[in-house]
Amino acid sequence: MSTADMIFTGGPVITVDPDHPAPGAVAVTGGRITAVGGREVLDLRGPRTEIIDLEGRCLMPGFVEAHTHPTQEQTLYSDAVVDIRPVTTCPTAQRVYETIRTALDAAPEGAPIIFYGLDLLLQKGFPEPTRASLDELGRGRAIIVWQNSGHLAWANSAALAAAGLNGNTPDPMGGTFERDTHGILTGRVYEAPAVLAVVAPILAAELEGPDLLARQHADLASRGVTLCSDMAFSDRMRPITASLYQQGRAKVRMRVYEMSTPDGVTYCPINNGDDMFRQIGIKLWVDGSPWIGNIDTSFPYLDTAATAALGLGHNHRGHANYTAEQLHSIVLAYFPHGWQMACHVHGDRGVDTILDAYEQILTTYPRPDHRLRLEHCGAMTPEQFRRASELGVTCSLFIDHLYYWGDVLVDDLFGPDHGAHWVRTKSALDANMRISFHNDAPVTEEEPLRNISAAITRKSRTGRVLAPEERITLTQALRAQTIDAAYQLFADDITGSITPGKYADLVVLEQDPRATPPEDLPQIGINTTFLSGTPTFTT
Repeated sequence: MSTADMIFTGGPVITVDPDHPAPGAVAVTGGRITAVGGREVLDLRGPRTEIIDLEGRCLMPGFVEAHTHPTQEQTLYSDAVVDIRPVTTCPTAQRVYETIRTALDAAPEGAPIIFYGLDLLLQKGFPEPTRASLDELGRGRAIIVWQNSGHLAWANSAALAAAGLNGNTPDPMGGTFERDTHGILTGRVYEAPAVLAVVAPILAAELEGPDLLARQHADLASRGVTLCSDMAFSDRMRPITASLYQQGRAKVRMRVYEMSTPDGVTYCPINNGDDMFRQIGIKLWVDGSPWIGNIDTSFPYLDTAATAALGLGHNHRGHANYTAEQLHSIVLAYFPHGWQMACHVHGDRGVDTILDAYEQILTTYPRPDHRLRLEHCGAMTPEQFRRASELGVTCSLFIDHLYYWGDVLVDDLFGPDHGAHWVRTKSALDANMRISFHNDAPVTEEEPLRNISAAITRKSRTGRVLAPEERITLTQALRAQTIDAAYQLFADDITGSITPGKYADLVVLEQDPRATPPEDLPQIGINTTFLSGTPTFTT
């Protein structure tokens, strides 16, 4: 074997590969892992080999974010967008008020503004925006307030006019422009097809080059991420992403999912891209967000002050965005052509609907390695995980809900039976399913180590433990943030573990997670991130 370009030694190594459980050194040549083992790896040292002394730090595979939205999250760097998320800049209603007022005072006259991240459940006391209140606030300026889940936005009259929307505009399939009893638009718009119709005119001018996406990639690398998805990719993003990779400014591999359309139109051939960037699937939605009351459940929301503030009536149940027939037609339009499908679903009733569609398509068009996906899976039951696993379906779980919204789920929305059992992680593993964790950024920022901590402890921010029987081990949680997440993205053959032949997509942590209390995992620092052996971030 030729000499190595670099050798890592001097610290613990987590390979996430049972064939190489506890190596003392890792060699990299030509951007790929060439040897994993003990002192014999040091024999690959040559006169130009870079010896990287970990100095007790921990080497492991780079983190994989299986469900995120980098081409949406990049807009937070835009001059037209102001971050008011409760998990970042505005934990309270008062802070939202202050941020909005400061932004309006500083903005050029007439310039449109999108305030991203309002959450009435966490920012208690902030009144729900209305078209009239935003008209008064904007005084002719287009203003949009985007709910933190991304499934709802409130727009004023100037924003609706800029988007060319009025009471005669038909609702797009899967989305809604809310109207009052006279057919006048209220300013509330639900779900991606409708929300994007409102925000796109404002963001279009901001997204003419790859600069914002380059900043987003740098942020991902600083969090130890080496591979991510884009779960709502649009054709208008192709020139931007292409420029990013052509200019050599990308720091993360991407696997993207184009947003589905009712007619099954795709702008991409099935054979496309390379190991750095490739479209692999199609995204569809069954229902919406638990935080706005439109997930398709068999059980009702609680009657609480919080649900009243959301405008949910007594015994409220959510609903699906599509009929079963519409869902099946969307799957039928794409799956037979070879595409992987990834479906957003939270409610248990919605899970049954999409599993029915998946089972029907697999019966007609069997495929040995389809890796059909379900996304988020908040209220999914153990029986549904077993059924999904038998169909070969894999799930990506929004485990961060437990930390940030755990108390809300139990006290405000669903009670202990359904709220505490949100995201049944161990039930999924008990069903022999390979799972991943995600943050659904920009809902919450990419925090792989917090995800791992939440899966092990199931603790909310107040320390409440939700359904302790659903806790999993550190080993299981690490797989969900590395190799099994890469599996969902059809990339486990090239990354996700420290295995000879795979790319040297690695992260150096300041501490060994195995020697760290689970509650303290989120505080572990990222020392260096490598993509194909090249540093993309270093402290």
